[in-house]
Amino acid sequence: MRAADFAPHPLLRNAHVQSVLASSPLRLGLKLYHARRLERHTQAVILDAGAGVRLAGYRTTQDALPRARGLAVLLHGWEGSARSNYILQTGARLLAEGWDVFRLNFRDHGDTHHLNRELFHSCRIDEVVGAVAELARRFPSPALVLAGFSLGGNFALRVALRAPAAGIPLRCAVAVCPVVDPHAGLAALERGPRFYHDYFMLKWRQSLRRKQALFPQQRYFEPRELGQDMRGLTRTLVERHTAFGSLEHYLDGYSIAGDRLAALAVPVSILTAQDDPVIPVADFRRLSLPDTAELDIAPRGGHCGFLRDLRLTSYAEDYVAARLARAAEA
Repeated sequence: MRAADFAPHPLLRNAHVQSVLASSPLRLGLKLYHARRLERHTQAVILDAGAGVRLAGYRTTQDALPRARGLAVLLHGWEGSARSNYILQTGARLLAEGWDVFRLNFRDHGDTHHLNRELFHSCRIDEVVGAVAELARRFPSPALVLAGFSLGGNFALRVALRAPAAGIPLRCAVAVCPVVDPHAGLAALERGPRFYHDYFMLKWRQSLRRKQALFPQQRYFEPRELGQDMRGLTRTLVERHTAFGSLEHYLDGYSIAGDRLAALAVPVSILTAQDDPVIPVADFRRLSLPDTAELDIAPRGGHCGFLRDLRLTSYAEDYVAARLARAAEA
C-alpha cells in the first residue's frame, strides 16, 4: 500500500473539502457506530508523566483475537482530543483488528485542563515521552506502537526519536500529516484561507479561558491579549510563560525539519499529501531520513483527510492499520 495509490471520489478531490470533512460532525454521524464501539468499554486512565505532570487518556481492550496484537497509542492534533473524529475512527479500526488502544490527551486538551497548572505548549515532549513510558510499564504488550495526526504526528516522531534512550520498547510509529517546520506551518496558516486560522484560534481561545477559570490565582493572559492573531498570541504566551525567550526559539524547539530525524532508530512511516493546505509539502521533501523511515506523499488528501468515497471512509486509517500490522508481524 502506497500513498500514490490513493484516489478520492471526484467530489472529494478538493484539498479544503478533504480537510474540513475529516473532522466534521457529518463524518462522525456516518461513522457513529464505530465510535460507540470503541468507547463502549473504555477505561479512563491518569498517567504519571514525570516531574509531577499528569496526563489522561482512554484505554480500550480488544476482544477480536484470543491475544492482542499489542498496544496502539494514538495522539491527536492541536486543540483536538482523544475524542476527535479521526482518533475515534482510527481507534475503532485498530480495535477491530485486534489491538488494544490507548487514546492520549495532551495537557490542556479534552477535559484535562485541571490536571496541571502550567499551560500546554508544543515543546512539552518530555511529558509525552514519560506518558508513553508509563503506558509501557503499566500495560505490557507484545508490541507497543504509536500513531499521531498533525501536531500529534510531530509528537509521535519525536517520541520515536527519544524512545531508545528512554527505555521505551517502541516497535514503530506512524505520522499522518505531521507538523515539520513550525515556522513554515504558521506562515501557511497566515497565507491560506482565513477559516483555518480562525478555526484554530476559536478553539485555542476557548481552551485558554477554560484554563484561566480553573486556576483563577494564575494570570495566564490579559483579556485584551486574546484578540491577537495566532502569531501575536503565541509570542505573548511564549515570552511570558516559557524560557525560550522568543517566538523563533520556541518554534525551533519542536521542529523536526532538515536532519533532526536523521538519528531515528525506531521504524517510522510518514503519510502526507501534496495539497495539504496547512503543512507545506516542501518541508517533507527537505527531510533527511534514515533507512528506518519511509515517506509517502499522496497527490491529494488535504490535511489529515484522505477520504476515499461519499461514505467518508479514510485511506489514512488503512495506511495506519497496515503499517502497524506490519510492525506486529515483524
